[in-house]
Amino acid sequence: MTTTAPVTTTAEDPIARDDLPAPKDASRRLLGSLLRPHRARVALGAALLLSQQAAVQAVPLLVAYAIDRGVPALRDRDDTGPLIAVAVAYLVCALGAGGFQYVFIRVAARINQGILLELRGRIYRHAQALSLDFHDRYTSGRLISRATSDVQSLRELLNEGLQELLIVLVSVVYIGGLLFYLDPGLGGAALLSFVPLWLLVRGYRRRSAERFSRRSTAIAAVIVKFSETLNGIRPVQAFRRERTNDADFDALNRRHERINGDTLLEMARFVTLSRLVASAATAGIVLWGAQRVTSGDLELGALAAGALYVRRLYDPLDRFAMILNNYQSAVASLEKIAGLLHQRPGIPEPERPKPLPPARAGAPGREVVFEDVRFAYRTGGEVLPRFRLTLPAGEVTALVGATGAGKSTLAKLLARFYDPTEGRVLLDGTDLRDLSAAELRRAVVMVTQEAFLFSGTVAENIALGRPDATREEIEAAARAIGAHAFIAGLPEGYDTDVRKRGGRISAGQRQLVAFARVLLADPAVAILDEATSSLDIPGERAVQDAMETVLRGRTAVVIAHRLSTVEIADRVLVMEAGRVVEDGPPARLIGAPGRFATLHRTWRESLA
Repeated sequence: MTTTAPVTTTAEDPIARDDLPAPKDASRRLLGSLLRPHRARVALGAALLLSQQAAVQAVPLLVAYAIDRGVPALRDRDDTGPLIAVAVAYLVCALGAGGFQYVFIRVAARINQGILLELRGRIYRHAQALSLDFHDRYTSGRLISRATSDVQSLRELLNEGLQELLIVLVSVVYIGGLLFYLDPGLGGAALLSFVPLWLLVRGYRRRSAERFSRRSTAIAAVIVKFSETLNGIRPVQAFRRERTNDADFDALNRRHERINGDTLLEMARFVTLSRLVASAATAGIVLWGAQRVTSGDLELGALAAGALYVRRLYDPLDRFAMILNNYQSAVASLEKIAGLLHQRPGIPEPERPKPLPPARAGAPGREVVFEDVRFAYRTGGEVLPRFRLTLPAGEVTALVGATGAGKSTLAKLLARFYDPTEGRVLLDGTDLRDLSAAELRRAVVMVTQEAFLFSGTVAENIALGRPDATREEIEAAARAIGAHAFIAGLPEGYDTDVRKRGGRISAGQRQLVAFARVLLADPAVAILDEATSSLDIPGERAVQDAMETVLRGRTAVVIAHRLSTVEIADRVLVMEAGRVVEDGPPARLIGAPGRFATLHRTWRESLA
């Protein structure tokens, strides 16, 4: 297939670096938009969590009451009432904490699954809406990484870490308030001990954020390499690239392992240092409290409750490190997803679409005009210098020329896969930029050399452009193209699954299915990009017959290397360096001295 590829991106290209730019608060706004539909459930979850923690944190107060009030009442007055009340209250707290947590987990699960479902859907829909210019530079492997490993990082936080994080934060607030309620001195001491812990957390967050961002990029590189190798498995095996690929993949895999190891080592440092600080703080608070009990400044029950609270305050530190790991991983992933979703489609929908004028009676084709069009890729130099070109309605125009001459770029402008840098492309006088995507795709259809088929049945692939077509209409299109015989011979006929990329049928058969798809869609303009270049002679003849059926009466642009394809054209444009250097009917150009005559003579000699 003749293509005019974009200039290779450099290291400065953010898309090529997997570093998509986005506003600083893009990830926060993305998370807010994901949470917004679940506001009622979020409020209910918050109320349940507060209630659950209130029940849990009431237990040390019951211990203090039992020591300072219940035991003396039993000892001095043989009164069991206070201790019975404590036991009942303990049972109520236990049942309440369990019940609130059960309902909270169910509500949180509904929220989490809703967020993940919406996020995957957004990534998928947005990836389809982005222009070819973006996809040429941002590999499919990176997109897969965004929708899998990065969403997985967020899933781990939502399903496992977020509940723990909220419980830790709420318990710290509860415990701090209760410590001050029991004794301001204990509360102040516990609060003072949090200063070194806060400094540790702050440093850990800063260092781990950079490591998690690097880890996300490293795993994306692994996925890209894996995907690229499997997509190109034929040339890999044909050119014995297995060992080289193994070495490249091993280097990427080891890089990911090293970065992941650095992340775990950072967590180990945080856990060790935080345990030392917590142990020293707990021992100091208990010793100081014991001295106050002996001097009569503090009741024994208050010290016991305070010791329990201090232990509860520091117990989550190990879990907090894991939570911070999940949090930093999720933040890094969310930033990358936000960067992807922040990319705007290069081919935007018009704010006020215009309809195409009614088609001419008896002629499905429409006139195409390139009006002072110039085109340059975003990352490279000029590909098509300014030119004017008119393709009359119903005329079949062949584009020929060397690789890189600009043929495919011109076709992609007509299909509006790109917009001109300057000028307009008009369809019956209407700028393509003023047409809605739906109307444009009904009017203009492109068939590539690959004739891409999706997993599914033959009938589903033919009906791709008209999903509402009946089985009779599908079969009629296949018969008109000459594809019915081979389809009927498949194991399940039109219901045969063609499998990945249509691998169950031959290249020529895929092209016939693609032509049946075009015929059923009934566009005004058909673009055929190297439709026969990969076929043998019998396959080429069958496809050429199908081409004549498809193109009859339509405006068509045919890009061809094999000049046998040009024979069905009304007009030939010879392109060189983005310019049309010869223009005329095939017979006239063959008879005149020029580039097309030379090409045709060389082609005829190659057949001899």
